[in-house]
Amino acid sequence: MVTKLVYPDKPPEEVLKSKLKKGIEQPDMDTGLWFIHDPAAYYDAETGCYYIYCTRAGCYSSKDLVNWKQVGKVVAAPPKEASEWTGSTDIWAPDIVKVGDEYRLYCSNSKWGVRQSCIFVAVADNAEGPFIPRGCVLKTTEEMPVNAIDANIITDVKTGDMYMLYGSFWGGCYMLLLDKSTGLAAEGGIGTRVAHRPKWMSAAIEGPYMIYNPDTEYYYLFVSYGSLKSDYNIRVGRSKNIKGPFVDFNGKDLTDISDSDNSVGLLLNCGYRWNDGKAYMGPGHNSVLHAADGSWYMVYHIREHNFTKMPEPSKLQIRKMYWMENGWPVLSAEPYAGEQEQMIPKEMLAGFYERINLVPMLPQGITCSTPMKLRADGYYENCSIQGSWDYANNTITIKYGTHNETGHFYVVWDSERNKPTIAFSGMTESGIEFWAKKIDD
Repeated sequence: MVTKLVYPDKPPEEVLKSKLKKGIEQPDMDTGLWFIHDPAAYYDAETGCYYIYCTRAGCYSSKDLVNWKQVGKVVAAPPKEASEWTGSTDIWAPDIVKVGDEYRLYCSNSKWGVRQSCIFVAVADNAEGPFIPRGCVLKTTEEMPVNAIDANIITDVKTGDMYMLYGSFWGGCYMLLLDKSTGLAAEGGIGTRVAHRPKWMSAAIEGPYMIYNPDTEYYYLFVSYGSLKSDYNIRVGRSKNIKGPFVDFNGKDLTDISDSDNSVGLLLNCGYRWNDGKAYMGPGHNSVLHAADGSWYMVYHIREHNFTKMPEPSKLQIRKMYWMENGWPVLSAEPYAGEQEQMIPKEMLAGFYERINLVPMLPQGITCSTPMKLRADGYYENCSIQGSWDYANNTITIKYGTHNETGHFYVVWDSERNKPTIAFSGMTESGIEFWAKKIDD
């Protein structure tokens, strides 16, 4: 007797995007999950809600990570010191941390394409604000090798020291020691560099986000490579030390600027296209959420595939994140729709699949799916590749030639075909991640 799986429901219908004539989105308009940019995810034990904070100081709340409602703008304006420094009142890429009873929102204040920028901290007594600016944490100028935007806060699990990660293009991503009592800088200068890219790649790296996984005892540094208008993609390195060095699956340091083939950093997410539905490009500026039930999620913005001069609005995506036995994360093949972890019987796996290999490219373009087959007798096929597969406890092992792959099975809502299905995510022995989903029933 085959166990009946519990599939997720179809996600709630989103408000359709519109190509606004003026090309400017109004912060108070109802846009569903569209126009959410630079999302920072947070779970608040006081309210039992999940929150997303995003560029323009927007805030959204949810009880289940599927149904979201707009809270509104939670920071009215940057402090005078910041806006006078930058000549702008724009607020970008907030990140939140709670210290004691105080909620702190770290916000960027800048203009497009300049280094005359500022990161300020604003505080509140609850997760929905309003957040009142306390002061500037860091200011940068055009003469400095780094840009003061894209803050993220991390605490050393051994010492209790608190750091702010930040940085965008030019000189890479840095981390700066904070005064835990005030949330302001505890040291002068620009801090320690933790990630860098070659100048001929536009030094294109930004949006650093760090987590600590107590199960692996590693710090993981996630960064966005490339331009958010075209080849944005998400990479990760890890270290036992909060200040690094952060190395990828193959031991390459994220500060290695001799990256001649765009291979530094384990590639987790990039532009992709399944056989059905829309193509997507530019996933980036991620945060990572360790949910109340112990599950892990990656939260980021992405765009529909459009390389024309017409601006393409960003959209929020959330994917479940799974940890492989080797201590590296992989993402779900589909955005999260409320799926439950459950054992999937081997008898249900045979059939036809699509597969996407997340392979570093130069530049990082749109990765398309290929046909794949699992036969009940253990035969594996992916295009002209022939091999074998085996399965136990939601883990698949695939062998062909000299190659070995491991993947984790789960159920998803197939957003391209508008129906539930089975999927798995995994890694090759050389550190290439992949997604696969079943396309027959």
